[in-house]
Amino acid sequence: MKVTAHSGPNGQAPRCHHLDLLTNAERGVPECRQCLAAGLTWARLLVCLTCGWVACSDDSPGGHAREHYRETDHPVVVALDPETTWRWCYVHGQAV
Repeated sequence: MKVTAHSGPNGQAPRCHHLDLLTNAERGVPECRQCLAAGLTWARLLVCLTCGWVACSDDSPGGHAREHYRETDHPVVVALDPETTWRWCYVHGQAV
């Protein structure tokens, strides 16, 4: 069986089809509610691009953004920092 990978422009990684499913979710409050409740601090906050939920990254003790993905199957997050365009797809396990 022959498998053909479809790449993005200029040989970039394959385009993530999960980006096509996203809506314009309103971002939540810039804090990780689970970390606050547990008395933890976070390293970086991520926003779920499906529903706007804000939670801490895997770099943080709680890793609550990944937990949100496991509970909801919402695949793509973006760093809360307005200076970045970095997005992560949990399904593909890569930046998109």
